[in-house]
Amino acid sequence: MDMSKLQEMMGQAEHMQAQMEQAMATTTAEASSGGGLVTARVNGRKELLRLRIDPTAMSASGSDVEMLEDLITAAVNEAGRQVDAQMQVTSQGMLGGMDLGKLLG
Repeated sequence: MDMSKLQEMMGQAEHMQAQMEQAMATTTAEASSGGGLVTARVNGRKELLRLRIDPTAMSASGSDVEMLEDLITAAVNEAGRQVDAQMQVTSQGMLGGMDLGKLLG
């Protein structure tokens, strides 16, 4: 591989990294548990952006803290899985635009 191809590939990789960082900052997913008693929103960095607990959650759980903790955990984990799926699609789209055959060939 000659140096110009290597430099071109490095430039594309840097551009792709910047795109991924932007996508991670702007991608969000929201999930709920307990029939909507708990809702969590996370971004592509898996930072919890918002957690909403319906006031009826405490009366529905009979003040069962463990159940509320489980609902929170379930909502946050599901939002994380959803954002993972979105980021996978985003990264595949970015790789689809990169002509590795031309660079390596």
